[in-house]
Amino acid sequence: MATPGSSFVDPEKKQAGIYDVHPVNSNSNVVGETNELGVQGTERGLKARHAQMIAIGGTIGTGLFVGSGQALSMGGPLIVLLAYCIISCLVYGIVTATTEMSSYLPVRGANMSYYGTRFFSRSLGFAMGWMYWYVFSITVPAEVTATSLVIQYWEPPVHVAVWITLTIIVILALNCFPVKVYGEAEFWFASIKVFGIIGLILMALVLVCGGGPSGEAYGFRYWHNPGPTKEYPVDGVGGDIGRLRAFVAVITFSVFAFAFAPELLVVTGGEMQNPRRNLPIAGRTYFYRLIFFYVFGIFFIGLIVSSNNESLLNGESGAGSSPWAVAAREAGIKGLDSVINAVIVISAWSAGNAYLYLASRTLYSMALVGNAPKIFTRCTKSGIPYYALGASASWSLLAYLNVADSGATVFNWFINLINTGGYQSWICVCIIYLRFRKATFAQGITDLPFRSRFQPYLAYLCMVVFTLLMLLSGYKVFLPGYWKAASFLTAYIGIPIFLILYFGHRFTIGKNDAWCHSIEEMDLVSGLAEIIAQEEPRKQRDEKWYIKWRTALT
Repeated sequence: MATPGSSFVDPEKKQAGIYDVHPVNSNSNVVGETNELGVQGTERGLKARHAQMIAIGGTIGTGLFVGSGQALSMGGPLIVLLAYCIISCLVYGIVTATTEMSSYLPVRGANMSYYGTRFFSRSLGFAMGWMYWYVFSITVPAEVTATSLVIQYWEPPVHVAVWITLTIIVILALNCFPVKVYGEAEFWFASIKVFGIIGLILMALVLVCGGGPSGEAYGFRYWHNPGPTKEYPVDGVGGDIGRLRAFVAVITFSVFAFAFAPELLVVTGGEMQNPRRNLPIAGRTYFYRLIFFYVFGIFFIGLIVSSNNESLLNGESGAGSSPWAVAAREAGIKGLDSVINAVIVISAWSAGNAYLYLASRTLYSMALVGNAPKIFTRCTKSGIPYYALGASASWSLLAYLNVADSGATVFNWFINLINTGGYQSWICVCIIYLRFRKATFAQGITDLPFRSRFQPYLAYLCMVVFTLLMLLSGYKVFLPGYWKAASFLTAYIGIPIFLILYFGHRFTIGKNDAWCHSIEEMDLVSGLAEIIAQEEPRKQRDEKWYIKWRTALT
């Protein structure tokens, strides 16, 4: 095992994939720095404010703004609120697990597949890497699809293919700039989303209290009529069984609004400044963001929009709209519905931008460790992995399925695929984290920048619950009258794909590997000294600035 002060990579360790994806030195901010493969690499261009705002709103997209309306129509305000509360607590468990690992070893180009390789096995890292790549890539056309749905709200006299093309061009163009430009764009995009949600919650509060144009206080009227819950009546069976079916449908569907937010934080940690200091800050405050944006948001949606409103996206009509826009229109607030939809379009661009960034960096990091063709390691002088970006962006063409089928149906196909990937990712995160945690105790590692008081209990709970939800994600197709081959395939095809990737690698390339790394021999130090050395000068500068600031005040 390498010592903390060594930057030497053992050849056997490199062959096994257990080494720093992208070595870091004190000059790592230099654009176009070469990596260990002798090619241009990515750069650390994300500033603290970029990282914080991306962490707050990076993946807030159409899942919260548009998909929440469909969840409301499926289960009613109480069921969807309970679902969002449960998922928020579980996602916080994933956030604390990923933050603990990534803040300890925030190597450039890293993602959860890298930590899977380093802390569990090459086969798991391989399977996770390819799974992340195709799921992140298809999330881009999902956001593009949702954008076209929102634009149809205005009934423009332009074919939907035009809007799809423009959206794809904007997302691709933003990813062609250096990461600091990407970070700046995401900072402002996320700012618009965050302030937009705050404004929408305030609007809902005003309407609930009777401050709308009609002067009528909404209160909890939609909780009384049509009621707090809805049912899935099949063969005349409703009641508690129907409500249970509705709850399962809502909670499995709603994961889409939360999916891969923790993974975005891991990837940006590899390209942000001072990640060992900034990542724990983002991780500690993440729960409050979940409560405010997701739980408060869905609670107020249930107060201002009826779950029986026909304007909500129901998966059958060709045009859908946000529940926020529906509420503003029905309250008689002229023009606000269009402003809300404009914010949603920007949010979809932002989320699509973030997921294309994730996809390209995932393919880049896989190529660095030998799990993808080496051509994907090639970067421009400004640090853009252009081959990886092009391959990832090609999946965006799936958005043109909207031309042949209804946008709402295609949107649901994408949600099924993405949700399955989200479940698999979070289950693997729990497995990797538990091995990492045991290794830190076995090897006496005490200098972790972040430790959660709720771990490892949350990891065990998340692993069990997400496994159950993954198996239940497509249960609706097994009910009488609900069978659809496309829905079944999109809900479950991700499971055999992941198993084929894992066992295919395990019994071929990794046939001589152990099933998982020993906790006593797990590599927890390679690359660590370089990361600490890079952050030390910044830490000293920050301390000098703080002392100077305090002296000036006193």
